Amino acid sequence: MPTPAERKALVFFATVIALGASTRAYRTLHSRSPADVQSRSALERQIQAADSARRAGFRKGKHDRPLKSPPKPAGPVDMDVAGTAEIESLRNIGPALARRIVADRDSFGPFGSMDGLSRVKGIGPSMVVKLGSSVTFSLVPRPTNTVIPRRSELPKARRKPHRRDTSP
Repeated sequence: MPTPAERKALVFFATVIALGASTRAYRTLHSRSPADVQSRSALERQIQAADSARRAGFRKGKHDRPLKSPPKPAGPVDMDVAGTAEIESLRNIGPALARRIVADRDSFGPFGSMDGLSRVKGIGPSMVVKLGSSVTFSLVPRPTNTVIPRRSELPKARRKPHRRDTSP
């Protein structure tokens, strides 16, 4: 609990801070210096440029026109080295899937083939068929770890019989 002298000091400092902030706000709002006029006109030009860019289709908003489709790639896209923009330019691949493809490649290494690409969530057999002629692979895939088969996948001869408790 502050003492009465400390309370007076806190009230004094709070008053000084409040008066200083209100003085700055008043000067800013009521100032008509040439620098402020130039700043305001520059800000208005930036706002107009942003609005014209939005209307031109560079940004998609809720009520805006749809974005122009990305340009088609000139040749097959190398999925082992391509960036998200190149991958997104492929048919049936959107920005989210392109980011997942790049993230998977960065985490687990190059794909090397369509089988490697199919490990990405969202790329199933039908997508593999659609992408077949428009993608290529230049790198060798990273070797995968050996997977230990489940008991049900072992041949019947190798299975150990269950031991039943036959004691009385």
